[in-house]
Amino acid sequence: MDIVHLLPDHVANQIAAGEVIQRPASCLKELVENSLDAEATSIQVIVRDAGRTLLQVVDNGKGMSQTDARMAFERHATSKISKVDDLFSLRTMGFRGEALASICAVAQVEMTTRQENDEIGFRIEVDGSKVMEQEPCACSKGTSIKVKNLFYNVPVRRKFLKTDQTELRNLLTEFYHIVLVYPKVQFLFVHNDEILIDLPATTEKLRIQAVFGKGSHNYGAQLLDVATDTELVSIRGFVSKPETTGKNAQQYFFVNGRYMRHPYFHKAIMTAYSGMLPGEYNPTYFIYFDIDPQAIDVNIHPTKTEIKFSDEQAVFQILMAAVREALGKFSLAPTIDFDRSGEIEMPTRTAPAMGSATLPKAPTIQVDPHYNPFRTRQSAPRNWQTVYPDRPQEPVAEQLQLDAMPQITAPAYQYAGRYILQPTEKGLMVINQHRAHACILYSTLIEQLKNRQGTTQQLLFQEVLELTEAEQTILETIIGDLRSIGFVMDRFSKNAYSISGIPAQLSESDAVTVVQEIIRAVEETGADAAQQWQEQIALSMADTMAIPYGKTLSREEMQDLVSRLLALPVYERMPDGKKILTILSDDELQERI
Repeated sequence: MDIVHLLPDHVANQIAAGEVIQRPASCLKELVENSLDAEATSIQVIVRDAGRTLLQVVDNGKGMSQTDARMAFERHATSKISKVDDLFSLRTMGFRGEALASICAVAQVEMTTRQENDEIGFRIEVDGSKVMEQEPCACSKGTSIKVKNLFYNVPVRRKFLKTDQTELRNLLTEFYHIVLVYPKVQFLFVHNDEILIDLPATTEKLRIQAVFGKGSHNYGAQLLDVATDTELVSIRGFVSKPETTGKNAQQYFFVNGRYMRHPYFHKAIMTAYSGMLPGEYNPTYFIYFDIDPQAIDVNIHPTKTEIKFSDEQAVFQILMAAVREALGKFSLAPTIDFDRSGEIEMPTRTAPAMGSATLPKAPTIQVDPHYNPFRTRQSAPRNWQTVYPDRPQEPVAEQLQLDAMPQITAPAYQYAGRYILQPTEKGLMVINQHRAHACILYSTLIEQLKNRQGTTQQLLFQEVLELTEAEQTILETIIGDLRSIGFVMDRFSKNAYSISGIPAQLSESDAVTVVQEIIRAVEETGADAAQQWQEQIALSMADTMAIPYGKTLSREEMQDLVSRLLALPVYERMPDGKKILTILSDDELQERI
């Protein structure tokens, strides 16, 4: 019996759509890229319910004829290429002719379009790859595409969409990938009738400032120009000054107007910063490559974000040298930032003039009081015990071969302002005092989050927290949990929140810093379930509130800390897997001495 058969077109289209259209952000990317290829100078993105109900892109580009509008929904119909060789001379964003066909296979699509010289436009409706209506209509020059009820006919795929806040965050991330590389195009982003982003045409540096320059992120003052021009590649862009780096860095690569991810080139930038960055801090960078299309291959991944270079090693060296040159110029000469309304910015280090008898001024050093060179942050995985498969999955007390709580045999004492040394019947217990206290606080905070029973201390003067649009979407997701543990937060303005109360255990000076750290942790781990972001909130706050390294403890404080730690059900490791304590047996000590 014959068993091989051709799939129906609508089934094949839905399968193919799974590679191109994975979530609303995928639709946004494909539609906005089509608008850019149509030479639009103004693009509006209108979204409802994070793209589930509606995602509309309106542009003032070239528009299409009636015939082109009908053909555009056919698979592999494109105006960008006509033969295989064209793949190696691409200057357009799209080229496969799959986007519209994939979108209309899993959604209800309505498009209106008109060319500049046409008196009347054309409207077409497609429902699950079937053309429902097509007719002439009156409309503005350009194209408007509405994508309604995404994945309505693929309920399994729709079920796997995340929360609205998470999907909105993904939409904004994809939007940033595009607006940062096309500063001369005006963009507008509207969600549920609220304008979230309004970007006029401008320069690259001012576009970066407009997107990320909220709150303390004054990118106009923090960025250094990078520029080099070689026969192989032209590189321009911006990198952050070493002393303005932080944990929450913005890092973007673009090649020929297209966003890309490239770990190898990231390593080139990190190499250029070698010896300049403290601990876990990272540089911010926005790097734009202009290279012969024949020297790259963009056709290796459906999303076109993974790009292969024919001579990656040479580009690596050029990029590293360009960044080093920018950092070297900054350290030797004053710079004038023409984006700062006439202000002249002096660097932190200046070189003495030749033959001058005066000594150079002492350098100005910005100190982060929260920085700890010994601390490395890891995201907190759920069910963290599974990270250690070589260990039996038993209570930690059994992992330590302790049948019960260790019997204390002598008073504890402190070493190096970092460790508590506690003699026990099993040997010398060495405890990391900061992590021990953080683990105790974490347990308390998790209980408060679950029971929503935090206590609040009112601030004498309210603090103002300014955020980017993407950070706002995260805060809106977790703000209920923050309030449950004692934060009093209210919307202050479009991009700001006021903090008038904080958890009783928290220092007033840490209020804004702690919330920013929580948002960063949730963003980095991609936490979108209540349990996941509650763990991140508790872990970030516990880490900030815990006893700092270097603090001298009294014997009573050490005894209280050890007792509270050993009373926890799990006390060997932090929830993120960092070790809290170890026991050196008498035999081990005798072997060493």
